[in-house]
Amino acid sequence: MAWSIADVARMSGVTSRTLRHYDDIGLLVPAYTGSNGHRYYGEAELLRLQQILLMRELGLGLRDIATVLERQVDRVAALHAHLRRLAAERDRLDALVRTVRRTIAELEDDKDPDTMEKINNPENLFVGFDTARHEETASEQWPHQAQQSAQFAATLSEADMERMQRAATAAMVRMAELMQAGTPVTDPAVQAEVDAHYQGICRMWTPNAAAFKALGQNYVDDATWRAAYDQVAAGLAEFQRDAMTAYADATLS
Repeated sequence: MAWSIADVARMSGVTSRTLRHYDDIGLLVPAYTGSNGHRYYGEAELLRLQQILLMRELGLGLRDIATVLERQVDRVAALHAHLRRLAAERDRLDALVRTVRRTIAELEDDKDPDTMEKINNPENLFVGFDTARHEETASEQWPHQAQQSAQFAATLSEADMERMQRAATAAMVRMAELMQAGTPVTDPAVQAEVDAHYQGICRMWTPNAAAFKALGQNYVDDATWRAAYDQVAAGLAEFQRDAMTAYADATLS
């Protein structure tokens, strides 16, 4: 049995454009192309796509995925390896959930992130975060901006990083409160929070409208960021993205 590119896109959630890109770079070649020019995929290609998506979830870039697929021989052994990695990622996300919950509890005791003295162990703020993963993604998508960000980060002290993390978590809590109150993303109060978020990013690099929208979408698409937002409040990742899109359209376009 064969499935069209539209069928595969519907089943997998991967866009037809992405599937065509995978074909162009040799990562996922269709079983055959029909006389109508449409791509068709068999069971082997669907299994390969599953592996690609698993590795994407684990943070691998396309070049690394291609290398893994070229080297693998035993498909079942490969799936066992993916399962082990997914279990490790699950454990890391569980640790991240505990980190955010702990920080929220401390912030609720003291609403001022600049004067908060209740955190006995600041290292707990960062348990579960995989910063290297995001640095690699940023380097692929926005290399110049990633370099600027790295240069800025190198100037920060540990105390600076702690203050920034506390402020970021406090901002997430405020956005969650606005969302739960039913405040539209275009409301001045929401947009003021997004503007503060944008200005904070501009300390490292200056995103244009398209890049700021892409960053907001990344908060939804990336499992780690989504977990961080949605453990503050369910749906917060989408709310943040939509608010950033509204800001980009109104202010940056």
